[in-house]
Amino acid sequence: MSKVAIIGGGPGGYVTAIRLQQFGIESMVFEKERLGGVCLNQGCIPTKSLVKVADLFGEIKEAESFGLAVNDASVNYRQVWERKNKIVDQLVSGVEFMFQKRKIPNLKETVLSIRRADEKYIISTDKNAYEAEYVILATGSQSKEIPFLKFDGKKILSSTDILNMQDLPQKLVVIGGGVIGCEFASIYNQLGVEVEIVEFLPNLIAQEDAEISKRLAMALKKAGIKLHLKTAVESAAENDGRIVLQLSDKTQIEADKVLVSVGRAPVCDIRFENCELTTEKGFVVIDEQFRTNLPKVFAIGDVTGKLMLAHTASKQGLIVADILNNEMNHADEEIMELDYKTIPACTFTNPEIGSVGLSEEKAQEKYGEILVGKFPFSANGKALGMGNTFGFVKTIAEAASHRLVGMHIIGPQATELIAQGGILLGTRATIDDVKKVIFAHPTLSEAVMESIEDLEKLAVHKL
Repeated sequence: MSKVAIIGGGPGGYVTAIRLQQFGIESMVFEKERLGGVCLNQGCIPTKSLVKVADLFGEIKEAESFGLAVNDASVNYRQVWERKNKIVDQLVSGVEFMFQKRKIPNLKETVLSIRRADEKYIISTDKNAYEAEYVILATGSQSKEIPFLKFDGKKILSSTDILNMQDLPQKLVVIGGGVIGCEFASIYNQLGVEVEIVEFLPNLIAQEDAEISKRLAMALKKAGIKLHLKTAVESAAENDGRIVLQLSDKTQIEADKVLVSVGRAPVCDIRFENCELTTEKGFVVIDEQFRTNLPKVFAIGDVTGKLMLAHTASKQGLIVADILNNEMNHADEEIMELDYKTIPACTFTNPEIGSVGLSEEKAQEKYGEILVGKFPFSANGKALGMGNTFGFVKTIAEAASHRLVGMHIIGPQATELIAQGGILLGTRATIDDVKKVIFAHPTLSEAVMESIEDLEKLAVHKL
C-alpha cells in the first residue's frame, strides 16, 4: 500500500509527487496520458513555442526600421509545428526521467472509482486496484463546448485541437475573448492569418484591469484583428467547406477554422463508493488547506476552480506536501496560507500582459481611497532601444497604509516583469519598502520602479 495516491499527473500532481519523494513519503501517480498534463502537453508550453515564432516573425517584418535588410521572409508552419512538438517532448521526457530516477510509480491507468475502507482508500482503475492512506485529486479541466458547435478536431477546434493543426488556415474566427482566445488570435494574426474575435462581454480578458483590457483591444485592432464585442454567436452552419456563424448583431461571418474558447470545465468523473465527495458546479469543494469533506482526501489545481493557472496548482500541491510531511513525518513545517490575490497571471498576447492583485476598480471598491501610479514604456530607455514602447506599468496602493495591492503591466516582457509585482504583494510591501530597492539601469524594470514612485507623484522621468 502506498501512502499517497495522486490522481492526475499535471503541474499540480507531478510536482506534489516529487516534493513528497523529497520528504521520504511514498506516492503513486495515476496519469493515463503523459506526465505534465494539459500545461506541458497541450497548453502553456506548446503555445509559448508558437508565441516565440510569432513574435520573431513580427520582428523580422519590422527589421528594416532597425537598419536590417530581410527579404522574402515566410512561414513554414509544418516546421513550426514540428519544433513545437520537439520542445514538448523534451520537457515531458525530462519529467518522466525524474520520475524514473526518483522511483515514483507513474501508472498509465484510468481511475474509475474510489472506495473508503476503514482507514484507507481502494482506488480501482481500468486495469487494477490499489490501496492508499491519502488521496490527492489533481484531475484538471477541459475545454467547454458550445451546444451547437461541438468540437470535431477539423473545423471546430478546442485549444488542444488547434495545437494539432499542421497548416495555417486563411481565416480563423475565435469565439471567446479570454486569455486563451486572445493568445491564439495574436499568434495566428502575426503569422499572417486573418483573425476575428467574437466576445459576449464588453471587454477582452474581462478579469483584467479595465484600462489594460482597453489597451489590449486597441493593440489587437491595430494589428488587424477584427473584434466583435458584446456579441454572441447564435448559430453555425457549413457552406462550401467553410463555417458560417450567425451573430447576435444580425451579421454573418465565415471562417476556415473556428476556435471555441469559452472557458474550461472541471474534470472529475471518478465514482466515489460508500462516500460522497462534495462538489459545487462540478468543482471539488476544499478548505484553506485543500482538504475535501472526505478524511485524508485533498484536491488541488483546476478541479477546485480556485484560480485556474498551472502555477496555482503547483503551489497548492507543494503546500499539501508540507501538510503531509507534518502528519506523516512529524515535521514542524509552518503551513503557508495561500493568498490567491498575490498569484500573478500572464497573458502571452502581443503586447504581453502581466497582472497581480486587485484591479483599480476592485481596489477602489475594497479600500475606498487608493493611490494609482503609472509609467509608460515610451519613456523607458531599454524599451526604446528594443523598439517596443507600447503600454505601461500601473501600480495600486492602499492610501492609508501605502501598501501595494495591485500591479498591472501591458507591454514588452510584461509576463517576466510581473514577478516583481508578485514578490512585492506577496511580502506585503509598502511604498517605503520599495524605496530601499535599487533597480538596475537600463532595464524594463525601471518602469516598475517609476510606476511605484508615481504613487507619490515622484517619478523622475514623468511630467
